[in-house]
Amino acid sequence: MKFIALARSVCAHHPSLREITGPLQVRCFQHDFVPRDPKTKPIKYKYPLYYDPYGPRPPPSEKIIELAERIAALPPEERSQIGSALGYKLKHPKLQPISTEGMDLGSQGGEAAAAKVEEKKEKTAFDVKLEKFDAAAKIKVIKEVRAFTNLGLKEAKDLVEKVPCVLKQGVTKDEANGIIEKIKAAGGVAVME
Repeated sequence: MKFIALARSVCAHHPSLREITGPLQVRCFQHDFVPRDPKTKPIKYKYPLYYDPYGPRPPPSEKIIELAERIAALPPEERSQIGSALGYKLKHPKLQPISTEGMDLGSQGGEAAAAKVEEKKEKTAFDVKLEKFDAAAKIKVIKEVRAFTNLGLKEAKDLVEKVPCVLKQGVTKDEANGIIEKIKAAGGVAVME
C-alpha cells in the first residue's frame, strides 16, 4: 500500500504524456493548413524544351566557340573525318558491328531476298533429328546417342524418348551423314535438316 501511495505522489508532481503532447487528434492534423480558394487557377510552371539531367551549364569558352566555327567552315568531306580522327586520338574503342543474323528485320527489298535465297542454297551447318526407332533397339539407339553427344545415360534416354527430337545441331554435312548411318545401323531413323 505504501508503494502505491508513493507512486501516486511521484506521478502527481510530473506532467503526464497527455499534458505534454496535448490531445492526440490535434497532433494528427496540420495546425497551419489554409484551404485553397476554389476560384483561383492552378499555377502553371514553365518547363524547359528538353530535359537536361545535369542542370544548367555555363556558356562555352571562347576557345570552344572558335573551334565550333572552324569545324562548321570545313567542307563536308573533311567534316565526316572528324569523328574517326577524334576517336583515334582519344583512344576510344572501335564499335563492333552488330550481327542481324536470325533477326526478322521486315521486308528489305529485292537484294536482301536474293541474298537469303543464296544463303539457303549454301547451307553448311545441319541438324540431325531422330524421327523414330524400333522398340527392341531402344538401348542400342541410346548408346549411339551417348557416343556422339556428351550426355549421361539418363539424359540420353530422356532425349531418345522425346521422339521426334533434335539430337545434334550445327554439324557439317559429312558428320551428319555419319551420325545418320550409325543411328540407322542401331535401329533408328534419323534425318538431316
